[in-house]
Order: sequence, then C-alpha cells, then structure tokens
Amino acid sequence: MTDHARQVSMWDGAIVRQATVDAFRKLDPRVQLRNPVMCLVTAGSLLTTLALGQEIATGTGNVLFTGQVAVWLWFTVLFANFAEAMAEGRGKAQASTLRRTRTETVAHRIDADGNTEEVSASSLRKGDLVRVSAGEFIPADGEIVEGVASVDESAITGESAPVIRESGGDRSAVTGGTRVLSDVIVVRVTADPGHTFLDRMIALVEGAQRQKTPNELALGILLAALSLVFLLVVATLEPFARYAGTSISVPVLVALLVCLIPTTIGALISAIGIAGMDRLVQHNVLAMSGRAVEAAGDVDTLLLDKTGTITLGDRQAAEFLPVSGVEERELAEAAQLASLADETPEGRSIVVLAKERFGLRARTLEPHEATFVAFTAQTRMSGVDLPARRLRKGAAEAIATHVRELGGRVPTELTALVDRVSRSGGTPLVVADDTRALGVIHLKDIVKGGMRQRFDALRAMGIRTVMITGDNPVTAEAIAREAGVDDFLAEARPEDKMALIKREQAAGKLVAMTGDGTNDAPALAQADVGVAMNSGTTAAKEAGNMVDLDSNPTKLIEIVEIGKQLLMTRGALTTFSIANDVAKYFAIIPAMFLLAFPRLQALNVMRLATPESAILSAVIFNALIIIVLIPLALRGVRYTPLGAAAVLRRNLLVYGLGGVIVPFVGIKAIDMVLVVLGLA
Repeated sequence: MTDHARQVSMWDGAIVRQATVDAFRKLDPRVQLRNPVMCLVTAGSLLTTLALGQEIATGTGNVLFTGQVAVWLWFTVLFANFAEAMAEGRGKAQASTLRRTRTETVAHRIDADGNTEEVSASSLRKGDLVRVSAGEFIPADGEIVEGVASVDESAITGESAPVIRESGGDRSAVTGGTRVLSDVIVVRVTADPGHTFLDRMIALVEGAQRQKTPNELALGILLAALSLVFLLVVATLEPFARYAGTSISVPVLVALLVCLIPTTIGALISAIGIAGMDRLVQHNVLAMSGRAVEAAGDVDTLLLDKTGTITLGDRQAAEFLPVSGVEERELAEAAQLASLADETPEGRSIVVLAKERFGLRARTLEPHEATFVAFTAQTRMSGVDLPARRLRKGAAEAIATHVRELGGRVPTELTALVDRVSRSGGTPLVVADDTRALGVIHLKDIVKGGMRQRFDALRAMGIRTVMITGDNPVTAEAIAREAGVDDFLAEARPEDKMALIKREQAAGKLVAMTGDGTNDAPALAQADVGVAMNSGTTAAKEAGNMVDLDSNPTKLIEIVEIGKQLLMTRGALTTFSIANDVAKYFAIIPAMFLLAFPRLQALNVMRLATPESAILSAVIFNALIIIVLIPLALRGVRYTPLGAAAVLRRNLLVYGLGGVIVPFVGIKAIDMVLVVLGLA
C-alpha cells in the first residue's frame, strides 16, 4: 500500500464532503432496511414529519416543539448514515489510490508455437504465458515459470526496495501492475481479468462491499429484538394515558421510542465493522472477510515460525570459546581470516564480532597468495590457505576429521565446548589452524527485541503461543525459553503443522498462523486465521483468509490486537448505548405523565425546565452523541492486553457508568441552552 493510502486522515475534507452527500443518499429505503434500528428511527421521523404537517394545516398543537423534534429525528438518521459513510469513505479513498496503480498495459503473449504477439492485458486468460522484460509492467497475476528478475512492488506494498522473484520456488508469484526492473521472465497467468489480486484488494478495502460477520448479525438481531420490545411498550402508553385522563401526542411517543431503543450502537455498528477492516489495511493487511477479522480477536492459539518471526532469521556470531592453551584473541583472528571470503550472514557476523571484541580489522589477503576454500555440503567446512597456514572453520565432526588427517589431535575439551553451545540452542563452529583445533565460535539465533514482552502480553490475554521450527528439540527448547513462548513444535513438517492445528481446534480453540509456501497452504486453509505472505506462492495466498502485503510474519500479533480492538470497541459502545437509556428515562417519562401524575416530579432529578424541553433535550442529545462517538468508532477503543474479566470490568466502569453520567450532564446542559434561546 502506498504511503498516501496509509495516511488517509480521519477528517480529510474530501472524505467528509463525500460522506455528507452519501448520508442523504442512504435515506433510500432499501439502504435503511438493512439496519432495523435505524429503519425504525427513519419511520418515526417520517411519522413525526406527517404530524407536523397536520398541525400546520389545522393550526393545532405545538408546531415549534413538533418541528424541532422532527428536525432532530432526521438529524439522528443522517448522523448514523454519515458515520457509515465516513468509514466507507476511508476505504474508498484507499481503493482509488490502488486503482491508479492499475493501468492498461500491453502484454507479450507466447503462442503455442513459441512466437510472441502483442495483446491487451485485459484479453489475457488464465493459463496464458507472457514474456516480461526489464522496464515493463507485469500484465496480470501469475507465477514465474522461467527466469529470475528484480521486481518493483512499491505500487502494491509501498516498499521502495525491489524484491527478487524466480521460478521453481516459494517466491515465484507475481502481481499484475508491478514492474520488472531487470532481466526477462516468462509468467503463467493465474487469474482472469477482473479477478486479479489487485481487483480483490480494491473490492476488499471498499467498505460498502463488506459482508456482515456472524457476531455482527447476532448483535443486530439482539438490537432488533430490543427495539421491538420498546415499540410494543410505547404502543401501549397511549391507551394507558387515556385511562389516566390525559393524552400523548405522536411526536412525544416517537421521541420516547427513539430515545429508548439502542440508537447509538445501531447507528455505529456498521461503521465499527468497516473501520476494523480499514485498520488492517492501514497495517498493509488485507482480510478476505470481516469474519476473519473477528476470528483474529477471538484467537486462543498463535502458531509462529521461529526464523524471521521470533528470531532475526540469520544466526549471528555471539562469542569465541577457545580451548586451553589458546588465547581468545588468537581464536578470533583465525576465525576472522577464515571468514573473509564467506559472504553469508554468519560469516560476516564472525568478521564483525572479531573487530568489535579485539579491534581486528578485515584484511586484504591477495598479496599473501591466499586461496579461499568455499563451503560444500560434502566437506562441511570453509576457510583459507595461506603460504604457511591452513585455516578452517566448520562442523565439529568435519574439523575433527580434518585435524586428524593432518596428523593432529583433537582435545577432549573441544567436545565439551561443542556440547555446551548445542545445549544452549546455538550452532557450534570449530576453528582449526593446521593441526591445532583452536576452539569454538558460538553462532546464535538472535531473538528479536521486545518479543518476550509481547508474548507476556498475549499470555495475559489468554492466548497461547507456539513456535514452529525445523530445528532439533534441544535448539528449539532453548530458543523458546529465551523468547518466552508457551510451547514449541520442533522438526516440524507440513503434516505436523496440520495435526497441531486440528488438535487445538478439537479442543474448542481458534488458531492463527502465518505461511508463505505451497507446503503451508493446507495449514493456512485449516487455521481459523491464516495470514499468507504477499511474497509467497499463489497457493498460499489463496489458502489464507488474510494477505500481509509487507510479508512480515511478526505482524500476526498486530492482527490479533486489531481483531480484539474491534470486539472491544463494539462491546464498549454497546454498553454505553444501553446505559444511555437510564438518563433518557428520567428525562422523558416524568415529562410525559407529569400533568396526570404530579408526584412523578420526584423523578425529574435533573430539574429540567418544562416537559417540552425535557423531551427535546433527550432527542437532541440522542442525535449529537452519535457525532461525538464517530471518532471512537473509526479509531477504535484503545487496546490494552487485558483478560476477558478485566475488559468486562473496565467496560462497565468506563462505558457503563459513563453511559449513565454523560447523558445526565448532556441533557441538562441542552435543556439550559433551550431555555436561554426560548426554544422550549
């Protein structure tokens, strides 16, 4: 995703203007019917408007009061529409940015005879072969079947650094709209026009196309049921009032109904869901459905790859361990000389460690007639031959054999050092100078900073973390202990991952995992939340229900946090909305029956000026609170890693108690303003 797409402001002028227009468009009855609560408010607004027309025509009733109630009821509907339109607008702004990356390009299709013809990219079909050269755009999603190239994917991921894509591996997938920077590749098209990854991205970030999730549907049913109950209650009030010798006008009954049904959460429920997916997009993660986002919030078990997720990915030299009779500096110098031609991250780290510990600077050995010995799977060692020295570093068994073949002796102490490094979870590299074994280099998987704290936070939320690695159990246990994960799966094969996920699910748990290869596809499909890396294969991306455009496996933790934030936001605002009814009850009920039952004045604890101002103040507050809560719905309740019981207590204290106190203060303040302005 481009930086522009990520930085769409919450109150961007263009989005606000478009949302204002869309708020009126959403008055379409077909749109209103999708939200039972707001549909009831719309019907009440229409009924009050008709009552106002009758009062004006007949010259009866309180036209000023009825007119104000009607206006604020329509504002309530429009504010709810505006909240949803704002959430959708943010997604549409990001989608428009993505559309600008999709251009009509010319494709060089390869026919059955191997000849190349120029065709429009839109005419390509699944299975076609196309040749893409340096400087050209890849015309469609596909997989490289021939060649290797550097590809600029910044239009999709926002990352300026090019990536290498090649045939025959887990990095063979390419995306339409990205540009080849070097070399020539042959791509097999894997998607028909209109069904490319970029098309799916655009559809996914447009909130209007988001399907309701099961939890959202369940909450919608609950809100509809509550609204129906209050509708029946309000409908019985008029006969009761007539029996008591008074009457209640239609505007007052409608005002009571609108204030008592859960209008606030009904107005914001759609915006909350759309904003949750939008927050994922801002983190460069595309969720295939809202169901996946909610599932992330309910995850019980996280499966995380060790390499690149928990650790930095490349083993680094951590210390030099010389045998007796050898100085550490001598070992470091020999190790550095043996590593000067080693371009692997491990080799470079040895050179750097020797420099940091002893000030040994890398030297040029060309004047010394040096011959570098490359590592091979057969010898399992590498090094350098100098005129008077043969320096080697490698696996303990290989170096021991090498020393013995030269007539040397391997000290028994060396075996103890090798075992010590292995038990700690590291990789031992033995260094030899001709017939002398000098000692051991400790190569260590470096755990990323802050991982233990993050796993502690997940544990506090009741989430169990499992590290997946191909390492042996001894190494895996050491890394797991250092990182602070709850469990590990060593020497893991694809079938082992699948079996672990099924065991967790059989125990009633929701599982999340990441993957990028074709061999990860079965487990990604089985997991409740499967996050595929954008750099991975097409099979992996199709199997998962989320795609991380940055290909950062660690982001799974952020995904879980966003999912939980979505659920927390919905729960908090539902609590606030229901708690609001308490204050509205004390405002409207005494006002309705005060003439018939003067003793109800005792319930007028806010000391509202008149019955009309009490009712009008409640209606106005009911509308304005929607606007006030829009930023919270879009941004989400601040996430803190707490358990379910702690979250419930916080919601009851902050949003439950706050939902009672805020309306009392707000309604009283509005009442005072209405009196000063002479509107009630």
